[in-house]
Amino acid sequence: MNIAVIGTGYVGLVTGTCFAETGNTVTCVDIDKEKVLLMQNGKVPIYEPGLELLFERNTKQKRLFFTTNLEEAVKDAEIIFLALPTPPGGDGSADLSFILKVADQLGDLISDYKVIVDKSTVPVGTAEKVSKILLAKIPQALFDVVSNPEFLREGVAVDDFMKPDRVVVGTTSKRAQKTMKRLYDPFVRQGNPVLFMDERSAEMTKYAANSYLASRISFMNEIANLCEVLRADVDMVRRGMGTDSRIGKRFLFPGVGYGGSCFPKDVQALAKSAEDNGYDFKILQSVMNVNRIQKTILSKKIKRYFGSKIKEKTIAIWGLAFKPNTDDIREAPALYIIDELLEAGAKIKAYDPEAMKNVQSIYGGKIQLTGDPYEALIDTDALAIITEWSVFRTPSFKVMGELMTNKVIFDGRNLYSLENMEELGFYYESIGRTTIDSKVKILD
Repeated sequence: MNIAVIGTGYVGLVTGTCFAETGNTVTCVDIDKEKVLLMQNGKVPIYEPGLELLFERNTKQKRLFFTTNLEEAVKDAEIIFLALPTPPGGDGSADLSFILKVADQLGDLISDYKVIVDKSTVPVGTAEKVSKILLAKIPQALFDVVSNPEFLREGVAVDDFMKPDRVVVGTTSKRAQKTMKRLYDPFVRQGNPVLFMDERSAEMTKYAANSYLASRISFMNEIANLCEVLRADVDMVRRGMGTDSRIGKRFLFPGVGYGGSCFPKDVQALAKSAEDNGYDFKILQSVMNVNRIQKTILSKKIKRYFGSKIKEKTIAIWGLAFKPNTDDIREAPALYIIDELLEAGAKIKAYDPEAMKNVQSIYGGKIQLTGDPYEALIDTDALAIITEWSVFRTPSFKVMGELMTNKVIFDGRNLYSLENMEELGFYYESIGRTTIDSKVKILD
């Protein structure tokens, strides 16, 4: 099939590359000339495990193309995917201006039947808005608008796309259903479902799924905070809960809050959509409030530990991306923690396997970025672990103790065992567990 993907952000590039991998001819279009030139020259502009290999293979085999020319991209396309940004507006609602603008442009370019697919995360009713714009310029016989939300997890997005748990397709058009089924059949050969439903239900499914997962995260963070007060161990509680088949094991790990491009804006957008329609979605308001507080819980622990001497201290940070296996720092807890520590007068030395270039663009020389995790520890007064990259899971604690001025760790991801930290003589604060105080003296 001939496919056009409008927008080459995270969703658009993964979508286009993976469709090309199954034999389709895909043209991706973007208004960013430098970015398009970069991709035309064989460079992947984002970090996502497994993407570079597919990108290289499909560009070399002439199935994946990039252009800034919208007309060129959609001319022969049977399906047009809108993978455009929907950033939160000042009031929390999703900004649809990019999608609606492109819809208007498509109205001037379409002369034969196309399936136009909303791949972006959009509020309920967006498919109808896109249809209305198109109908002002072309007859209904020339198009169907479909909602096909993505369920990609950064860090494993290629696997998620190639082997989806389910594919949600929102359309009441039999013609569009047939086209979308043919497109997705290669991805569901093992029997995972392609779920057809109306457009509004498909749009709602995406928001409902992300908001529910965000709610689980915030709930466990609240449980963790209460565990600290009551001297219970959240890891034990998590295991006890996770073995209940009604609950399951996933998204029960406490930490420093959720970030990224999806959960924060999707929860906010669903809450705003509810408000606009006269419904008070109380749970989502609580989820957002809990997450906002949780993002700075580690910096508060650090400031409480050092007190007024925080201005004299250098804090090492391991992990800057909002999660492992990505360079994405959108709404990353690390940024909130760094801001609070800098405001308190502390110095920051930081390391992340992939996200340092993006962080450098924000902070410049305000923090020191290092070439490896151990370099970040040299002459530091404490370590804050914010992202659970695999490289941080089994470090040499002996080397750490030798490099650091104080053997003090604030672990926002509960990577290490309490027993091990006590045996090694570290002061160790984590999330929802007992603080290990090995009588470490704060050196002046």
